[in-house]
Amino acid sequence: MSMPLINPAYLQSTLRRLLETPSPSGMTDAVVRLVCEMLDELGIAYQLTRRGAIRALLPGRQHCPKRAVASHLDTLGAMVKALKPNGRLALSPIGFWSSRFAEGERVTIYADFGNLRGTVLPLKASGHTFNKEIDTQPVDWTQVEVRLDERVASVADLMTLGVRVGDTVSFDTRTEFGPNGFITSRYLDDKAGVASVLAAAEAVLRHGEPLPLDVLLLFTISEEVGVGASHVLHGGDVSELVSVDNGTVAEGQNTSEYGVTVSMMDSSGPFDWHLTRHLLHLCRSHAIDHARDVFRFYRSDAASAVEAGNDIRTALLCFACDASHGYERTHEDSLSALGRLLAAYMLSPPLFQRDVKALGPLGDFPPADCQLTPD
Repeated sequence: MSMPLINPAYLQSTLRRLLETPSPSGMTDAVVRLVCEMLDELGIAYQLTRRGAIRALLPGRQHCPKRAVASHLDTLGAMVKALKPNGRLALSPIGFWSSRFAEGERVTIYADFGNLRGTVLPLKASGHTFNKEIDTQPVDWTQVEVRLDERVASVADLMTLGVRVGDTVSFDTRTEFGPNGFITSRYLDDKAGVASVLAAAEAVLRHGEPLPLDVLLLFTISEEVGVGASHVLHGGDVSELVSVDNGTVAEGQNTSEYGVTVSMMDSSGPFDWHLTRHLLHLCRSHAIDHARDVFRFYRSDAASAVEAGNDIRTALLCFACDASHGYERTHEDSLSALGRLLAAYMLSPPLFQRDVKALGPLGDFPPADCQLTPD
């Protein structure tokens, strides 16, 4: 069977549109509307949860059980922690990331009376004033502040502008698409994953081959704060969930910088034996550049889905992401490989017929020596 080809122009334009839309956790309505618009363009039906997580459907020949592919729309960001007497703003991070990546960055503050621009600076920003102390101050969110591009020098000035504790702060992405395929930007986690999912769906629809099972495309809105897919699975009709997220390119990791990475385990534990090996088999069968990796300080939508009580097989597929949660970099070849594997997975037969029901007989449950004997 021929496999669908990923359209690189569609993938790149989709990623660009996503990155141009700020979406820190808790402020995701705009990006939800954008993805719904993209789904409309593809002719894919969808529903929204109360808070805006998206559950889209690619119909297959068999409607139960369903497969699900999950990626998240929310990103890191910050929130105003305090209005300072000097007219500047203290910050608390949204999600887990280092303040060293915030220093010097341009930001937008979503205040009560309108959006304001500013810059995040270390408390000791000037070498002319602090000499070598600029290199010895600690790296911590208590050591940075926002300098607004406004005439403010007091808390009263900030209040007049409509700035309040709890205002959301988004950081400029500084996106660059290089001529050699490298893509550098904030928030590739997980907008590059979302773009790959949509590119895989576009390829499958263009290919025209019927899907064996219904496939749900889940776009979650609170993964960066640990909630993720816990609130978008309904009805108990999903047997397999593949989470799509970033794979860390770093010393001690085995992530493929120019291919797709199949995670075997993260901090929540091992992923499903059979589903991960099915995905690896698809990589080998279709000559998709890939690697396997294990992540230590990591969780994804798969973890939140299982923790919410869903009895599902889970796996994690990753695009390459250097300097995750910082100023990130990936390559278009990695996104294309991820999209190809997702398309192949959507078109592949179900793992087990017994998974039609949440509870059932032994049926085609794997034989006793399946995990103990190599294929």
